[in-house]
Amino acid sequence: MSRSALIYTALAAIAIVAVALFALRDPAQPIPATLENRAELENLREGTMKKLAFHTAPKPVSTAEYETESGAKATLADHRGRYVLLNFWATWCAPCRKEMPMLATLQDEFGGESFEVLTIATGRNNPAQIKKFFDDIGTSNLPLHRDPSSALARDMAVLGLPVTVILSPEGHEIARMTGDAEWDSDSAKAIIATLLDNGG
Repeated sequence: MSRSALIYTALAAIAIVAVALFALRDPAQPIPATLENRAELENLREGTMKKLAFHTAPKPVSTAEYETESGAKATLADHRGRYVLLNFWATWCAPCRKEMPMLATLQDEFGGESFEVLTIATGRNNPAQIKKFFDDIGTSNLPLHRDPSSALARDMAVLGLPVTVILSPEGHEIARMTGDAEWDSDSAKAIIATLLDNGG
């Protein structure tokens, strides 16, 4: 194959990917105000919060089911209408143990009709282990949900733990953090407060 043919093939492949990505975006959903104020939010990141990456455009989320604390099935679509700080974790994850009380503090301060911290243990975490984990760290205000087959985590491209994703009230992913962070820091609280002030 000639060089020019290779170039045209590569350009065609890029175009196909671009079209596919555009097609995945739901055109009926508006771009959240969050992304219009991305620079403002990025300027609030300090310390470990600098790892929080705000996307340039909202991303679709998985429709895979997870198992609630009561054993019922649910999806991320059930949480539309508010900002969601979605945390993927596991009982064997040391950084998860470190940051979980900080997530509980965030839920205490901001949890309500407009915001919630949603914790989902992915992989092999039986309910007794999850309950003991929360009891040991003295956390009682976060859900004991499970993703036993890791289907939701895989669909959300969670390659390590912990991973925390921010969802807009429209149900799209607007930011992502890989690794643990100080979620009870002034920086984290300022970011959440600004999200809520923007109103999505």
